[in-house]
Amino acid sequence: MDQMTWIYLIAAAVVVVFGIGVVAMSRRRSGISTPPAAPQSARVERPPADHHPVDTPAAGGVATRAEDVDVADADAGAVTAEVGESDSDDVADADVVAPASMRERLARARGAIGGALGSVLGRPGVDDVAIDEIEEALLLADLGVEVTMALLDPLRERVRSRDITSPAELVSGLRADMLARLHGADRDLHTRSDDGPSVWLVVGVNGVGKTTTIGKLSQRLIGDGHMVLLAAGDTFRAAAAEQLGMWAERSGAQFVRGAEGGDPSSVIFDGVEAAAARGVNVVLADTAGRLHTRQNLMDELSKVRRVAEKGAGEVTETLLVIDATTGQNGLVQAREFAEATAVTGVVVTKLDGSAKGGIVFAIETELGIPVKLVGIGEGIADLVPFDPEEFVEALIDQ
Repeated sequence: MDQMTWIYLIAAAVVVVFGIGVVAMSRRRSGISTPPAAPQSARVERPPADHHPVDTPAAGGVATRAEDVDVADADAGAVTAEVGESDSDDVADADVVAPASMRERLARARGAIGGALGSVLGRPGVDDVAIDEIEEALLLADLGVEVTMALLDPLRERVRSRDITSPAELVSGLRADMLARLHGADRDLHTRSDDGPSVWLVVGVNGVGKTTTIGKLSQRLIGDGHMVLLAAGDTFRAAAAEQLGMWAERSGAQFVRGAEGGDPSSVIFDGVEAAAARGVNVVLADTAGRLHTRQNLMDELSKVRRVAEKGAGEVTETLLVIDATTGQNGLVQAREFAEATAVTGVVVTKLDGSAKGGIVFAIETELGIPVKLVGIGEGIADLVPFDPEEFVEALIDQ
């Protein structure tokens, strides 16, 4: 084989090798040489079993502005927005899942008292030291000094007179005295006996859960066969009307709102007149929780109540919402609101998340205002009528 032939063969080999290299480089650049990894499936974050998004409604919802209401036109769609059944599964799920017992929900509040009672029950006898332990526990649970002394002073005398001789008798006596202090209060939620709209004013400072309470009340009333209208009278808080509108949509209630920053009294008045025109028998009225000064707030609430009864409506309930976690501050709030709006009942929210359940006793004993509803969870079914016996047993049952 001559020299030229070798040169041709070498050149051809170089061309082949170069071509292979070019092809390989091209395949690597296009991702062909290494098969792509199989895509990972998207991770779905599932909410916990007791999570209920319905309790924090998003902004939005259907609304009818109060300034557009024509109460003379009973058939006009502009009077209120009638909202159909909820498109959320949360409401249905809340009805399916059985709520936990009061004892389970009040674990933190029971813990504040239970440790002391357990220590007392473990003693061979009773004396002033045992009662001092109970006293400290009741104060930590926020019963307040006055209520605590009223409960324990008679028990001290019974111990000294040997009427009580065992730890079990001491705890039993405490239970009986606590129940006696909560006995006999009117805890019913009242509506009118005639056909006119009943107005329930819902009052309280911002952040205690007024809007959520109204939504849950609406669901309960509609489930009991009432026709309900929600009136967005808190015109000073951003997004208050939107939140209430979402609750109206989810519960199936009708809804009236006004302009942001407008006169709350006019919104409530228009809501009551709209309810009368449409045959609605309960108006749940949201109210402002904060103005520039506390006196301004109380003056505004007094005005709202007067205006609510100028037309077809009658205020049959004024419900003060109090956050249980605020403890004795709730008692101060109750006293101030009662002076301004003639409070007929208290709704204590977040009772399941607080060790300060004793505020119930403080409100009823010192102010004489009955606790009518308590919030013991986030679900829509967790706003329940207050049962004194169940409450006391949940607090001190060992």
